[in-house]
Amino acid sequence: MPPGNARPDLPTVLATGLLLGPVLAGLAGTLLPAFGYLPVLGFDTLNLDAFRQLVATPGLSRSAALSFGTGLATSLLSLAIVLLFTAGWSGTKTFRRLSRFLSPLLSVPHAAAAIGLAFLIAPSGFLVRLLSPWATGWSRPPDILILQDPYGLSLTFALVAKEVPFLFLMTLAALNRPHVQEYAKAARSLGYGRVAGFLTAVLPQIYPLIRLPMLAVIAYATSVVDVAEILGPTTPPPLAPRLVQWMNDPDLAKRLMASAGTLLQLAVSAAALLVYLVLEKAVSAVTTASSTRGWRFRRDRALRGAGLVLMALVAAAMVLSMGLLGLWSVAKSWWFPAALPQRWDAARAGDAIGMGGPALLATVLLAIAAAFAATALTLWLLETRNTHQKNRSRRLNALFFMPLLIPQIGFLFGLNMLFLVMGLNGSFFAVLLAHLVFVFPYAYLALSDPWYRLDPRYTKAASSLGASQARIFWQVRFPLLLRPVLVTFAVAAAVSVGQYLPTLLIGAGRIVTVTTESVALASGGNRQVAAVYAVLQLMIPLAGFSLAALIPSLVYRNRTAMGVSRT
Repeated sequence: MPPGNARPDLPTVLATGLLLGPVLAGLAGTLLPAFGYLPVLGFDTLNLDAFRQLVATPGLSRSAALSFGTGLATSLLSLAIVLLFTAGWSGTKTFRRLSRFLSPLLSVPHAAAAIGLAFLIAPSGFLVRLLSPWATGWSRPPDILILQDPYGLSLTFALVAKEVPFLFLMTLAALNRPHVQEYAKAARSLGYGRVAGFLTAVLPQIYPLIRLPMLAVIAYATSVVDVAEILGPTTPPPLAPRLVQWMNDPDLAKRLMASAGTLLQLAVSAAALLVYLVLEKAVSAVTTASSTRGWRFRRDRALRGAGLVLMALVAAAMVLSMGLLGLWSVAKSWWFPAALPQRWDAARAGDAIGMGGPALLATVLLAIAAAFAATALTLWLLETRNTHQKNRSRRLNALFFMPLLIPQIGFLFGLNMLFLVMGLNGSFFAVLLAHLVFVFPYAYLALSDPWYRLDPRYTKAASSLGASQARIFWQVRFPLLLRPVLVTFAVAAAVSVGQYLPTLLIGAGRIVTVTTESVALASGGNRQVAAVYAVLQLMIPLAGFSLAALIPSLVYRNRTAMGVSRT
């Protein structure tokens, strides 16, 4: 790990190659087949046949509209909930309590959250069972299309429940900037209400740090595959799941059409990003006008209450969903309208875990390898930068967000073709590399802020005593940052566990994880087995975060005891 005599630019070169190399190669590998050029499959002439076939596909415009509408609605709702709650409650005990409560929800994989929410809101789900038959009169599940509804409402709800914790944690990190709380106090001293004061004085200071994560959410939500396959419409489905279907079609010509459709998906995501940027300018203009006119909105109790209720609903929905996964994993019979299972059977869950052993092993190995590589590269990158390069490293955030700002499906098709030509398709190494493209940005974002907030006087004191850079790292910085490093490792492992599309496409069916299995089982009729695999998805990140909390306590238990004895 970070040697003191390493070339300063080497980690940056490696990080840039890891992030941009697969993305650019994947985009090139998508662009050429879209125009009919894919020699490995026998297509060696440039033409527009794939686009003609794509345009003639029934329901294409509706699929594109679903992806655009659900993705943009998800992003705007998530941001509105986070900002409204933060504006109304930051600095209060309620805010601190919910902050500690929401943080673990970030580690929940999207597929597991979607399965749990399906158990919650389905016509035979837990919410209907709680009200039946005493309040609804239903002795059978109602004939109401809630899951996979044609407008994508359940899909939007699930994505909001997952993206709110992510945007909230990004906002928390931004609130740690110096003097932010002073801005809020100054606004309140001038007579502004909590919400108006936050939007007028605080948000302009922290929004630049939230902007890139928000754009990443839009890119993801407009091109999501796993959640869309579980909760999204099916007649027709959103655009991204249709592209996966075409990519896996036995007719090889469909792969060319899938590449052409991928360019359409990129256009849909770009359009959603453009609309958001236009709305951003409009909201900024309205906020500036209201502050110029001196509107202080002192009576904002209703807005504050709405922000708290919405945030509490998101947290409650996620917690209930995770609890339902646990109940369904050990339920033998659970007939409607019973609120709890009539019979329990943990043996079937054990059998399912035994059958899923290879998938679980592959998931754990990928998570550990990806987390170790991403965390090590992040440490090396941060260590080889001195204080004067801090601003430069912050400017690299745009580079680190690049794989998150481009829809996964936009370049994974091409990357899959590249690995196929190289003979790496379906190998563990290829899947690991594909995971790293998405894991490394999260590892860097998780560790860079604690790293730069470390008091530089520790390093200066050690350097004045003649310690080398390597010794300063291993004996000063690393011990002081042990907890953030372990949390970064846990975050990276959780991101790897949740990777569905890279595993599905690059793994080519040979690398199977609990995530790919749980999505496949979610459409089946056996809820118990689907719940078991979803629980396995949860257990791996949970184990990682538990170890991240336990290991520093064990390593520094003597220092803690010394601190207690002195008091």
